[in-house]
Amino acid sequence: MPEFTAKDVQEVRSITGAGMMDCKKALTETAGDKEAAIKLLREKGLASMSKRADRESAQGAVAVSVDGHQAALVELRCETDFVAKSEHFKSLVQELATLVAVKGEGAAAEKQTAIDDLRVTLKENIQLGTVVRFEAPEGHVLDSYLHIQNDRGVNGVLVELQGGTQQLAHDIAVHIAFARPRYLHRDEVPAEVVEAERATLEAITRNEGKPEQAIPKIIEGRLNGFYKDIVLLEQPFAKDDKQSISQVLGGAKIVRFAQVEIGA
Repeated sequence: MPEFTAKDVQEVRSITGAGMMDCKKALTETAGDKEAAIKLLREKGLASMSKRADRESAQGAVAVSVDGHQAALVELRCETDFVAKSEHFKSLVQELATLVAVKGEGAAAEKQTAIDDLRVTLKENIQLGTVVRFEAPEGHVLDSYLHIQNDRGVNGVLVELQGGTQQLAHDIAVHIAFARPRYLHRDEVPAEVVEAERATLEAITRNEGKPEQAIPKIIEGRLNGFYKDIVLLEQPFAKDDKQSISQVLGGAKIVRFAQVEIGA
């Protein structure tokens, strides 16, 4: 009979999150070798998780980290709201964001074992989602916003400004979270997207029976409305819709922005 103590079983259980009997069995199969038992439990746990691999990971949590001129936005996905709200899950996604902010996007791979272990512990298909990192030069400002819902971050934003204040960067980040722009400038919108929208607007306008000579002008007006929906600089500012984001910026410039939203 392999020699191991109740303390050994508890240690293996605390590391793997596996059940007590599973830990005892693993220690028995590995002749009391704790490291081998942990490895065996991981392998068995991940093998069982492969059956869940096809299940949609539409839930999850988002975390942000801003450290001076470095910032990160990280998404961790799972299957259920229950798991997304768990302390282990929220703690891991925040660790990922902090690590990426300091070391770079590739540093997320350093936490793969922790992600795998959490799959075993929580018995869900847990995957690393979107990872974004900004590193701003001197003179630029980074800020963020994280919308919390059901006890975890669900909508995170990073903004980099040139020539603006921290408060302005934060206000812009809050605006982005709720206005959900897809592009910064009008000229970033792909030509095929614009043409598809133009065709749709033309069909709508003609179906309304507008005079032929007025149709081009009506389409252009409606196309401008389309840009206001999807282009950040043209959107009405959330705190004062009488001004566009471009007007609110004054002499400042938005260098870039990123948004990650669970379920988007």
